[in-house]
Amino acid sequence: MELDLSKIFTEYEKVVEGVDKAFKTVAEAHSDCVKCKPGCSDCCYALFDLSLVEALYINHHFNRLFEGPEKERLLEKADRADRKIHVIKKEAYQATQKGRQTDEVLSKIAWERVRCPLLDDDDKCIMYEQRPITCRLYGIPTAIGGKGHTCGESGFEEGKPYPTVNLDSLNNMLAQLSQKIVASIPTKYVAMADMLVPLSMALLTVYNKEYLGIKEDKE
Repeated sequence: MELDLSKIFTEYEKVVEGVDKAFKTVAEAHSDCVKCKPGCSDCCYALFDLSLVEALYINHHFNRLFEGPEKERLLEKADRADRKIHVIKKEAYQATQKGRQTDEVLSKIAWERVRCPLLDDDDKCIMYEQRPITCRLYGIPTAIGGKGHTCGESGFEEGKPYPTVNLDSLNNMLAQLSQKIVASIPTKYVAMADMLVPLSMALLTVYNKEYLGIKEDKE
């Protein structure tokens, strides 16, 4: 089943435009602190999850851009990355079950490194134009849940005030778009909009009728 999500993808791309504008504004105002440049791939090893709308967007363009042996090679890379991420998440879950504080566990995860399957041998993203929002903001100050974050390679100094992107607000926008997708299809998985997956899983998943829980029409 081929879903027509073009209208929702257009809305998502408008959010992306705003994100790129925010990055450019901060980069121009603090050019001495933003160290992003071709060949820098620090963000390509970070662990993060995608909302449903981003997962479907990445999956759609991946299947549009790649086929044959090249696609199979990339899926093998995605499978290796996903297996490693699964182990990391399993260990994190076990740590919380043993009483470790959530902040401590999340801090440890932030130091984990898994190479993105879309990173080529020259350390360049092969889907740069379609890269997720997290990738687009890496390198400038962001905040989530009231806590600030920035790239370790940047020149931003802790304790100093800088323009900061509110990820909570962005995540709410992505959640709303994900909910629009669920509302637009006759699915039995009504909580699917809350699903978060790594990029590797977004590449591997076949978003067909069975996976999406599309209800069969009754004759």
